[in-house]
Amino acid sequence: MAAVPGQPAPAAPAARERVEVTTDVYRLSFDSEGGSLTHAELLKHVDMADKSRNFLLFDESAERVYVAQTGLIGGSYPTHKTVMKVVPGPRALKDGENELSIRFESPDLGGVKLVKTWTLKRGSYDMAVAHEVVNTGSSPVSPQLYLQLVRDGNKPPGESSFYSTFTGPAVYTDAKKYQKVEFKKIEEGKAEIEKSATNGYVAMVQHYFASAWLLGDGVQRELFMRKVDTNLYSVGMITPVGEIAPGASKTVQAQLFAGPQVEKTLEALTPGLELVKDYGWLTILAKPLYWLLDQLHKLLGNWGWSIVGLVLLLKIAFYWLNAKAYASMAKMKAINPKITEMRERLKDKPQQMQQEMMRIYREEKVNPMGGCFPIMIQIPVFIALYWVLLSSVEMRNAPWIGWIHDLSTPDPYFILPLLMTASSLLQTALNPAPPDPMQAKMMWFMPLIFSVMFFFFPAGLVMYWLTNNILSIAQQWIINTRMGVPPQFNLPKFK
Repeated sequence: MAAVPGQPAPAAPAARERVEVTTDVYRLSFDSEGGSLTHAELLKHVDMADKSRNFLLFDESAERVYVAQTGLIGGSYPTHKTVMKVVPGPRALKDGENELSIRFESPDLGGVKLVKTWTLKRGSYDMAVAHEVVNTGSSPVSPQLYLQLVRDGNKPPGESSFYSTFTGPAVYTDAKKYQKVEFKKIEEGKAEIEKSATNGYVAMVQHYFASAWLLGDGVQRELFMRKVDTNLYSVGMITPVGEIAPGASKTVQAQLFAGPQVEKTLEALTPGLELVKDYGWLTILAKPLYWLLDQLHKLLGNWGWSIVGLVLLLKIAFYWLNAKAYASMAKMKAINPKITEMRERLKDKPQQMQQEMMRIYREEKVNPMGGCFPIMIQIPVFIALYWVLLSSVEMRNAPWIGWIHDLSTPDPYFILPLLMTASSLLQTALNPAPPDPMQAKMMWFMPLIFSVMFFFFPAGLVMYWLTNNILSIAQQWIINTRMGVPPQFNLPKFK
């Protein structure tokens, strides 16, 4: 496999031309050096650090590098370093038009001319890229086409330090499925991916957004990841163009996706592309939860109320499991005075205390772990929902009510985190106090420590936990009352 050229040295200003193109969803810049896409501004998405600006996905500046490049290898052929001629034409998608094309033509190099045509569609984040390879020489040629995404290894601007999302390259093939690789692994030469396939894609992934090169199914391709320069990495694929006779030409069609990680859009483009929205090992649970959340949004028209509705449906689905847990807790609370008296009486006889405690549990038919197991079963579901809310670009800039104008950013007045902390402490107060004083103290410290994180979490995530807490408290209160164990607040005793 021939090597893909590295990053070009800076060219003289006169040798390059910037082509500015606008559609209803993009403001793009192409570089005549290679006909590469070097700037992609998403007009439907704002920059979260500065909401007066649009979100910038691709960029080539002093601060960051993230570009899409293609070219030919296998000879002294046109590459992404070759300065091309820009064919005159419209540069903005006008009302009533659905497509816009930008055409670049290379000079003859090694007996080959490359004509690259980008076609943009209204309302679409995928672009068709036709590579017409013309043999201008007197003998047959067999070049290969490479498609690559190049970016620096920095985290995207404004990325939160309180929760971690993946930034880096990924590939997908039917054989190995979705494989993501950290920049550090590429740096160390430990990027282990499927090298050859006839399907799949290569991508660069970050929180909420992604880019990906796609080839037709059945087209042979070699996949690669490599370090290009200091803190600069690429992921791409190479496909044979085939033998081209003198005077003849061949065209290789490709697609570039560059936009938000909307599952339905990604699924429609190619199998497995929706996996760039990475739920990790809980994908099997997260995907149906996202589907249900999306259906609720179609019904309610507000992502905030959709989150509330989804948590409510989950609480209904797990009602009987929770009922068993809270019933067990109620029994524990009912015998708590007896346990406390016994511990005080036998505090100097730990072995006898343990035997007596087991006797009380046996006679009262109480399982001290009975309240934990039903709740433990539900934890994977609620973790999966956490990742759905954290990963869904639909939460970006989505309002709920009042002061919550963006579910993907922290509550500006910390009202939801404060309510969430209060609800966690109320839950702790309603639970039976552990007989062991140290455990009792930890039960109060843990929700306080846990709640600190929520002051920096997106409002949508905090609202999900708060809703879950409120519904859990209501169910616990009802079950305790029905069992004749009036709800009591077990306040902490820090002596």
